[in-house]
Amino acid sequence: MVETAGGGPQDGAAEVLDRPLPDGVRRKVVQIVADGFGGLTVAELPAQLRQYARFAPNRRAKFAGNAMAAALETDPLFRQRIGEKLRESQPELTGALDSGSPPPAADPLDVAAAAYVLRPPGWVKLVAAAGEEAQRADAERADEQTRAELERLRAELDRAREHTRSETERLRVELDAAKKETDSLHRKLRSALADVKRGEAALRKLRGEMEAVRAEGQAQVSAAESETRRLKARLGETEAALEAARRAAREGRSVEDMRVRLLLDTVLDAAQGLRRELALPPVSVRPAETVDAVEPGRMTPKDIAARALSEDDPAVLDQLLALPQAHLVVDGYNVTKTGYPQMPLEKQRLRLLGQLAQLAAQTGAEVTCVFDGAELAAPVLLAPPRGVRVLFSKPGVTADELIRQLVRAEPPGRPVIVVSTDREVADGVARAGARPVASAVLLKRLS
Repeated sequence: MVETAGGGPQDGAAEVLDRPLPDGVRRKVVQIVADGFGGLTVAELPAQLRQYARFAPNRRAKFAGNAMAAALETDPLFRQRIGEKLRESQPELTGALDSGSPPPAADPLDVAAAAYVLRPPGWVKLVAAAGEEAQRADAERADEQTRAELERLRAELDRAREHTRSETERLRVELDAAKKETDSLHRKLRSALADVKRGEAALRKLRGEMEAVRAEGQAQVSAAESETRRLKARLGETEAALEAARRAAREGRSVEDMRVRLLLDTVLDAAQGLRRELALPPVSVRPAETVDAVEPGRMTPKDIAARALSEDDPAVLDQLLALPQAHLVVDGYNVTKTGYPQMPLEKQRLRLLGQLAQLAAQTGAEVTCVFDGAELAAPVLLAPPRGVRVLFSKPGVTADELIRQLVRAEPPGRPVIVVSTDREVADGVARAGARPVASAVLLKRLS
């Protein structure tokens, strides 16, 4: 047991605190334990506190506060050792507590915390008094804050009243101006109504004149239609005469036509003779063979699905990339989060782009990798590898929509392969003529 200043055992060891330790006192107690903690060896510490032996006092108070408070309450030997360290660091305060007369100028919280650790006679009263003093101080601070808030609200109320008065006066002035403006508008409206009536009278007059002009125009149209019928009859007669003249001319030119035909036959025979003399081979290319189309036996992107290969076989991707002018579009994060989701996004991008660069060098295909850039806080500093085009979607545009735009931008008939596990993306690009491939197939091919 701890000896008092007079040399006898503490009578306060049998006292029990019947209420929770006040927060202020508890913080002081934890600080006392944290300060005295460093002066003890690891063997002198309770088992649950030995893991904090190397911590600084502030870190011990932060991370081991609950454990130290519990050990101080339940372990009398540990409390005795902390009390000895407290006597060494604060001899005046501890001596006053041992003598039963705490210094009046001392902080009540410090006095209560030291009493809680040393347990002198009457320590429970000291702790309770410190708690009441702390509550009273908190109440006084709250009352002071309440009065200050009340004064602030009163001042705001006065300002609001003054603002309301000035605003009311301003609105009254604006209302008078609006009334004057309304009277002026009424006068203008009456003047406009008079102008409308005069305009209606002028309109009726114009309508009468227009009816007269319309009747005169109809008469002129009737006369014109009669003249048109007469001219059509004369045109028919002229065309009949012209046809008769053409027939007579054709009969007169029959001899000249025969001579021209004879000359044409001569030119054709001469051309055939030149072909025989020059031994020209027959034409092997026909115009129909220059038209781009799929012939029987030739492969198209859609024909790959009919081969015996499985959809998960990486050889399917190799056959697609072997097509002429193939374009590989990769949904970047869809592939990386399928293959190695545990890596940070930056390392996912670098790993995938490095593998795609090797694939582009091996196949010679055009490769475009698309990443979702909607959540980027700043531009990505990235040097695209050789042979790989890297694109980030704009804010408000998803990577899926950017992929569909890339597919729509390609001309019909070009082999476009889209790598994504997203079913909506796969169905959309398939309708646009592209060939969807699962991300797992690309990962197998890259590995």
